[in-house]
Amino acid sequence: MTSCFPPEGRLLHTPENQAACASPDALRRAMAAGTILEGVALSCSANHDLTVELGPYIGRIPREEAALGIAQGEVRDIAILSRVGKPVCFTVTGLEEQDGRLLPLLSRRMAQQTALEYMLSHWKPGQIIPATVTHLEPFGAFVDIGCGVVSLIGIENISVARIPHPQARFSVGDAIWAVVQEMEPARGRIYLTHRELLGTWQENAARFHTGMTVPGIVRGIKEYGAFVELTPNLSGLAEHSPLLREGGRVSVYIKAILPERMKIKLLVIDALPPAPRPEPLHYFLTEGCMEKWKYAPPGCCKVGMESVFSG
Repeated sequence: MTSCFPPEGRLLHTPENQAACASPDALRRAMAAGTILEGVALSCSANHDLTVELGPYIGRIPREEAALGIAQGEVRDIAILSRVGKPVCFTVTGLEEQDGRLLPLLSRRMAQQTALEYMLSHWKPGQIIPATVTHLEPFGAFVDIGCGVVSLIGIENISVARIPHPQARFSVGDAIWAVVQEMEPARGRIYLTHRELLGTWQENAARFHTGMTVPGIVRGIKEYGAFVELTPNLSGLAEHSPLLREGGRVSVYIKAILPERMKIKLLVIDALPPAPRPEPLHYFLTEGCMEKWKYAPPGCCKVGMESVFSG
C-alpha cells in the first residue's frame, strides 16, 4: 500500500483516529502498538514545544521530537512553528498526570522516522503516491508524502507545458498525486515527478477536435507564433495576434490537429479575464507503478519526452 502513512491531515477525522484518542485505555493501547495518530497543534511555546489537541486531551511534543532532523540541526525550527493551527501526526510515548489531568507525551519525529523507513524499503521508482502541497518556490513544489515527510517536485517535472512558477499549477494544501522518480536510501531522500500522471499528447489531444473554440493560456511568444496551453500537458501554436501576452488567457479556434507532427494549429479569437486559481488537475493515473512513459503519439516523427523508471 502507498497510503499506510498518508500526508498529515488525512487521518485526523477518521473513526480509527478519533477512537484511539477517546480514553486513557485507548491511548495506552496506541502507545503499546506504536500507532500513528493525528491531532491539531494548538500553540508553540517559547522553547518550541508543540501543544496538541487529541480528542479530549492536550498533549505535548518536545522540540527535539517535533520534526525529523531538528535535533541534528538539519531542519530549521520554522518547521515546528509553521505547524501551529494545522494537523500533526505523532506516536504516544508517555502518559503523565498533572492536577488530575492526563497529559500525553508525543513524538512527531518517531512517526516520521517510521514512515520514512517504510517508504525507503517498500516504495520503488515509478510508484504512484498521494501527496499534499506544503510550500511553493520558483524552482518547485514541496509536498508532504506521508506523516509530514517532505519531498520536492522540480518545476520541470510538474507538467509538460512550461510554467513560470509552480503556483500556476498548485496551491498550498492541494491534495495531488506524484510518481517516485528516484530514491537514495543512504541519504534518506525520495525524488518525485508529476507530469507523467497528466497524460500523453494523444490522451490530452483526444479531448479536442478541429473546429472547436476553447480557452487557453499563453505560455511563450516566439517569432513564429505563440504557444498556448490547452491543458497542463498539451499546447498548440497560435498565429501572432495583438491580443497575445505572456501568461494571458485567450480563446482560440482549433484549425488543425496533426498527431504525426505532434502539433495543434490555433487561431486567437479573443482575450479572456484571468482565472481566479489554477484549473483542477485531471489525472490519467492515480494508482499502481509505472515502468515507462512516452509522451509522443505512435507514428510521430518527433521523439518527445520519455521517462523510464527502474528499481
